[in-house]
Amino acid sequence: MVFYIIGLGLGDEKDISVKGLEIVKKCDEVYLEHYTSILGVQKEKLEELYGRQIIMADREMCEEGIDTILENLSKTPEKNVAFLVVGDPFCATTHSDVQLRAIQLGIKVEIVHNASIINAIGCTGMQVYRFGETISIPFFTEKWRPYSFYEKIKKNREMGLHTLCLLDIKVKERTDENILKGKKIYEPPRFMSCKTAVEQLLEAEEKIAGKAFSKETKCVGVARVGFSDQLIRSGQMSDFLNIEMGPPLHSFVICADELHPIEEDMYKFYNQNSQKKDE
Repeated sequence: MVFYIIGLGLGDEKDISVKGLEIVKKCDEVYLEHYTSILGVQKEKLEELYGRQIIMADREMCEEGIDTILENLSKTPEKNVAFLVVGDPFCATTHSDVQLRAIQLGIKVEIVHNASIINAIGCTGMQVYRFGETISIPFFTEKWRPYSFYEKIKKNREMGLHTLCLLDIKVKERTDENILKGKKIYEPPRFMSCKTAVEQLLEAEEKIAGKAFSKETKCVGVARVGFSDQLIRSGQMSDFLNIEMGPPLHSFVICADELHPIEEDMYKFYNQNSQKKDE
């Protein structure tokens, strides 16, 4: 009886490690966590390579149904279950919670790591060890416009560190009205773009006026990291109001004021590519 939490990496079905693939092939049930991130391929591609039927684990299953899955596993000693996670298992607190729940039920848990946006962001040329606290930027609404990320960015930049901004993903979300009425009617999936992130960042700067950054601050936008059509572009923050990054997933880097010479060269390289594509 083992509960495996397996990282799939960032791109497609082939990014799973050899170790992870061997484990999946021998598991009785295989779940794919499908709300903290997305892969660039449909689950059928995974099923074809892995040789196993894959059960999609949406937000409700991860937050509410996981207890039933683990309780059933705890009563079946001969059973093995794989829980697949895009990226690395521990880049979302959801998965630490799942691990703890399994352990509390006496289930053996094994982890298989993989690449995540946290380390792959080095593709921007910004040195990974020069990043400060990672922040998340949620979609603003008419009634909810949180600026809690602002002070974290400011602190990072005061220490001469870059900031990785993880952009909001809305998958299988319900409106407040449908939640109150108990209706399981879901909104279409939404994925924040670099453009939307910048609009919200500049709004936060205008409202707080804490001088954490400005329209001229150097930034790097990335899209579909690990996919075959990965895109990296650099420019001043305001440039990203007009830079088209294409389909999701997007992430955004707010650079430190002073760049290492190699970082500066990489910034210029991606900036030149941005200008060429805009011509």
